[in-house]
Amino acid sequence: MPAKRAAATAMRIEAWAKVNLTLHVTGRRTDGYHELDSLVVFAGIGDTLEIAAAETLDFSIEGPFAPALDDPESNLALRAARALSEGFGVEAGARLRLVKRLPVAAGLGGGSADAAAALRGLDQFWGLAASDEVLHEIAARLGADVPVCLSGRPSILSGIGERVEAAPPLPAFWLVLVNPGVPLSTPAVFKARGGPFSAPQPWAAAPATARELAARLAEGRNDLEAAAIALVPAIGQVLDSLRATPACLLARMSGSGATCFGLYETEAEARAAAERLGEEYPDWWVVAAPVVRG
Repeated sequence: MPAKRAAATAMRIEAWAKVNLTLHVTGRRTDGYHELDSLVVFAGIGDTLEIAAAETLDFSIEGPFAPALDDPESNLALRAARALSEGFGVEAGARLRLVKRLPVAAGLGGGSADAAAALRGLDQFWGLAASDEVLHEIAARLGADVPVCLSGRPSILSGIGERVEAAPPLPAFWLVLVNPGVPLSTPAVFKARGGPFSAPQPWAAAPATARELAARLAEGRNDLEAAAIALVPAIGQVLDSLRATPACLLARMSGSGATCFGLYETEAEARAAAERLGEEYPDWWVVAAPVVRG
């Protein structure tokens, strides 16, 4: 039955940063969308969605990257809330407060993670008990990255991102995420991409250590990296700087950029690298975070 009142009084949902450890462009559909093959994980840093009771659906944005979102009405989290409310005939309202900590247009799926947090959180808040299939269907209508953000665990993506499979078990490892402070349009990067399409990378065996994982990842790539560097040369500087830090096992761009990651075996190594990069490049966004293992 449609929810007439909130099932909870207040709650907080974390919207973790999505990181593409690999990203292969395997083809292009007749509708213009590209087919992808990607191994995705989530870093333990992200936005926070706070939900409280209200008579109507109210939405606000705060946090260090809130000024980059100048039109709250078009925000993907609010669109997700409205889609869920309309789909289930919800009569209750909710006050949504998004604390925006991730840079915008950065290749970290921040907007998609926010939308997924709204779907997960409001499903609980309104007591809907929606099935995974129904939430996935709504997520897929909102955007290609929303379904994997809804899963929130290491996954292998295919199709345009709507097909999500659980990844093999991954070892514990840490990431250093670096963004040079330049937003980058995903359509512009895909338009600038050249060269042949790639074959999917199979993941039958589970790497036992961070070093084994890095070696396996090195067999793949991010097919959008060269195009993104051509558009924003600072990405190349970010990658070079990450590779120059001690104990960095792999450095690569995430998604369509401009955020890049360095992969490290231990927390101490990652935090030392982040501290060094933060001191050398104070204008960059630099953070060390563990990988959320689901």
